[in-house]
Amino acid sequence: MTVYLAPAAVLLTAALLASCWNRLRWAGRSGLVLACVLSVVTGAALQVNDLVQAYPTSGPPAPASGITGSRMLTVSVPGKASGLTLQMYVYLPAAYRTGTGRYPVIEALHGYPGSPQTWLRRLRVQSYLDQEIAAGRMAPTVVLFPYQTPRRLLDTECTNLRNGPPAETFLTVDVPAYAREHYRVRAGRAAWGLTGYSAGGFCSIDLLLRHPTRYAAAASMSGYASPGIAIGDGSEKTTNNPGWRLRHLPQPAVSLWLGWAADDRQSARDSRRLSSESRAPLSVTTAVVAHGGHSDAVWIQMEPPAFDWLSAHLARPLP
Repeated sequence: MTVYLAPAAVLLTAALLASCWNRLRWAGRSGLVLACVLSVVTGAALQVNDLVQAYPTSGPPAPASGITGSRMLTVSVPGKASGLTLQMYVYLPAAYRTGTGRYPVIEALHGYPGSPQTWLRRLRVQSYLDQEIAAGRMAPTVVLFPYQTPRRLLDTECTNLRNGPPAETFLTVDVPAYAREHYRVRAGRAAWGLTGYSAGGFCSIDLLLRHPTRYAAAASMSGYASPGIAIGDGSEKTTNNPGWRLRHLPQPAVSLWLGWAADDRQSARDSRRLSSESRAPLSVTTAVVAHGGHSDAVWIQMEPPAFDWLSAHLARPLP
């Protein structure tokens, strides 16, 4: 609501400034000018924040009920291995509420700057998951939306930063341990996958290649081939660089989906390069959107096929 009130405040202060200028002394004029400037700055900041979700201003959408019966929970994950305690959203499919089986799991990673709320609010992920599962294109799956950094403007790229937060350990050890302890999920790597958009797309590629014994597949939406930050140990050029890993290390027996927009230069270039450098037993599927650049509009188009592909490459729910 605040995001929509901000433009109204800008218009109101501008109208007051125009209509009252000749009737006010210098102090009143100065006050109105200051109020107008502050409303413009505040409105711009709120709009930028709404785009990147660096500092979420409201909770996620209310859980769906009735027709779909899915739930979106909010939990706090105390990381025993990483020492981090971060928030996470958990999608439970409708079948989870009525059955007693165990379900495959997908960890969905957000971009930078951003938060899991981008998945929930801007990408409307709960609706798309409900839609794909109801249509039978995706098996009922538990989907986890963890935060990747304890400070919204600290870019970890899902790595263990030297002298910084061990985000990789949190995501690959603590998050799976929490899910296995609290939810009816399958334990084996064949039932675990990753996905993400933008920086989260890089994360999904990097974590899959680094942890093939924990994950079977990953789907990257507009990801890239290197982290773009200094990790502190030089690994951004070697072991935390998917391109380097594909060229210099044995390729694991995992499946990777790479999606990008044709007019998104970096993602298109990096994704094509990763695809060309892939060899068996690594399996790669590619998908291209004609237009849209690096944007929500592209990721919304990619969501259903990415989740459907992941589901097809993960173990099915156990009765």
